[in-house]
Amino acid sequence: MVNNSKMAHTTALLLLLLVFCGWCYAGAEGEDCCLSTLDKTIPHRLVKSFYLQTADMGCRVLATVFVTRKDKKLCAPLPTKSVWVRTLTDRLKKKTQRKSKGKKQ
Repeated sequence: MVNNSKMAHTTALLLLLLVFCGWCYAGAEGEDCCLSTLDKTIPHRLVKSFYLQTADMGCRVLATVFVTRKDKKLCAPLPTKSVWVRTLTDRLKKKTQRKSKGKKQ
């Protein structure tokens, strides 16, 4: 009887631990992650910057995140997967380089 009670108690604790770990894992995913991407061209005049969303950030979906002038975040495929994304990221990189060169002089 004591062994059954001990086993039931241990089982209940293990289940509680599993539920808690699952909850912690679900909360561990980055708060500001793209859950999907859309392969639809974004006009360059709307975008002020971008960054790449990676697994290192705690996100499940790899994406290019474009930040608009109104601070909205738009999720697009990686530059290696889409020509328009590569073109826009290259354009933004050049724009950033021109600004940093102007500040040095």
